[in-house]
Amino acid sequence: MEKPMRKLLNFGGSFETGDSSVESFSYEDSKIIILPVPFDITSTWIKGADKGPKAIIEASPNLEFYDIETDSEVYKKGIFTEKEIISANSSDMVQNVEEKVAKLIKDGKFVLMLGGDHSVSVGAIKAHASASKNLSVLHLDAHADSRDSYEGNKLSHACVIARAREYVKNVVSVGVRSMDSSEAAKVDKKKMFFAEKIYDSDGWIAKAVDELSENVYVTIDVDVFDPSIMPSTGTPEPGGLNWHQAISLLKEAFKKKNIVGVDVVELCPSENKAPDFMAAKLIYKILSYKFFNSK
Repeated sequence: MEKPMRKLLNFGGSFETGDSSVESFSYEDSKIIILPVPFDITSTWIKGADKGPKAIIEASPNLEFYDIETDSEVYKKGIFTEKEIISANSSDMVQNVEEKVAKLIKDGKFVLMLGGDHSVSVGAIKAHASASKNLSVLHLDAHADSRDSYEGNKLSHACVIARAREYVKNVVSVGVRSMDSSEAAKVDKKKMFFAEKIYDSDGWIAKAVDELSENVYVTIDVDVFDPSIMPSTGTPEPGGLNWHQAISLLKEAFKKKNIVGVDVVELCPSENKAPDFMAAKLIYKILSYKFFNSK
């Protein structure tokens, strides 16, 4: 009896059935670019976010091609993983990411970046702000990340949203449940959807999306999720979002707005592989929403 064959997805762009490759995509043939940035210099508690991109990529072959909700197979749009961006310090990393993302945008690619600590988002946001008029940032995170400087570094992961506001006028934060008093004085509470205010209702989703402009960059720190489902992160905080809350928000954002780019950051892998798979599943879900009904 012939052995059943299982399709595997790899964010590296190779698709396999059984032991033989049946389909692969080149850079030129791919609409989607996965950009790994294994940078973890500014993390302030548990180190290991630099191993996050590799862990997500290694988990991705265990995904199914087919997304039930959208009745689609987004891999057919072409998924290609670029070489890792390796940098020795924060300023070099931000510049390297900005230059690479700008080139990918110019080539007409949809970029999904994998971190790395949250500081990797700065260069990507800057590149997208230059390419898209009136850009907003949708920020999913347990932390406000709005300090002007932290531990002497203005490019710390604790400062990413402060830097983002230098390039975009509008940032909407969701899931925040931890901040310093210095940040509390700066944030626009109308655009801050605290976890404690939204955990028991769904009405906040439409309000959050309405606060965004037409063009949106999405940055997702995985610590936005409750640590009961996402323990693999460097700064876990209790009281986070569950899977369906995050997915419902993203679905509405992709439905109503033009999402121009995404990053998923701060996965700090451990022996527990479930969070790695969850991050990979989140990414495939995001891509399914982005390209749903697209030609």
